[in-house]
Amino acid sequence: MKSNLIMDKEYKDWLSEIKLKVRHTQLKAAVKVNTELLVLYWELGADIVAKQEHAKWGEGLIDRRSKDLMSEFPDMKGFSRSNLMYVKKWYLFYSKSIAIVQQPVGQFTKQPVSQLPARKISQQPVGQIGQQVIAQITQIPWGHNIAIISKCKNVKEALYYVQNTIIHNWSRSVLVHQIESGLYKREGKSVTNFALTLPKPQSDLAEQTLKDPYIFDFLSMMKKYDERDLENALLTHVTQFLLELGVGFAFLGRQVPVQVGTKEFFIDLLFYHTRLHCYVVIELKTGDFEPAYAGQLNFYIKAVDSQLRKEGDCPTIGLLLCKNRDKLVAEYALSDIHKPIGVSEYKLTHSLPKKLKSSLPTIEQLEKELSKDIIKTKK
Repeated sequence: MKSNLIMDKEYKDWLSEIKLKVRHTQLKAAVKVNTELLVLYWELGADIVAKQEHAKWGEGLIDRRSKDLMSEFPDMKGFSRSNLMYVKKWYLFYSKSIAIVQQPVGQFTKQPVSQLPARKISQQPVGQIGQQVIAQITQIPWGHNIAIISKCKNVKEALYYVQNTIIHNWSRSVLVHQIESGLYKREGKSVTNFALTLPKPQSDLAEQTLKDPYIFDFLSMMKKYDERDLENALLTHVTQFLLELGVGFAFLGRQVPVQVGTKEFFIDLLFYHTRLHCYVVIELKTGDFEPAYAGQLNFYIKAVDSQLRKEGDCPTIGLLLCKNRDKLVAEYALSDIHKPIGVSEYKLTHSLPKKLKSSLPTIEQLEKELSKDIIKTKK
């Protein structure tokens, strides 16, 4: 089988064509490394699928192509058998799961590939992918793409992580953490009264900011602990805590005092959200949600609005984190509350298959990666 491939004229012509594409990509790599490489991978994936389905070469094709391309381009690491298998999987993952939209390649990428000289982009493999999808998946590194298609169940979930990687500039470790913590299913799931207490689009933005549940699996707690123990543990791992809260949360203080009348009260955790432009009051409860907690948080929000909120700040938001929460009870409790409040559960442990646990980065690795991202953002 393999010897037949080597002698086959059609295969030789096809290999020559691929070599020309690779050489052209190398010339453009200094300017558009990632996008050009991923467009090449897309075409390779489409070619592999088409040839295996319609030609006589079968399963030996990937092995043969890998050897030939590595021989011709020894300095390029992307032509190993395992990587070509990922290239094929990547192509199949998106091409079989999204609506087919006929558009020229150049309309899919920020940098118009179709305008490149001396290279005729194949319209068949690239032109049949959704306009926005190809633009997004070619903006993130190949390693990120592999992680996403390996861990996501469908294109909708995959694109959620692609888009967030682009927006937040996630490193691969942070991306994997977000996928394995199930961020896609948790974001925007908190019980809130935002639709009734905030104007649009602020209500929608605030809704998307909160999650349910929050995963604090980086904490090691004793079986019996109180709110102060939980607060101390969260702030010990403040970088990881901020990562779980999400982008935009700036920590202002713990046990923040507010004076109302002759009495002094203390807010568990106070944040300012740089994207929502508002204060966020977080209260921690180690037991089940109780309606009285909403009233207490409502009181703290009023105090912050009165004493801290300045001109230009949006209304203060409250987040109540409870160990357990009955959704209907929470909805009833918030229905007559006039300040914007969200109620979410938190989990101290998160069950994952052993296979996945072994691939999870350590807390120290995540904190290091997040610190790198923060430095990049500041630059």
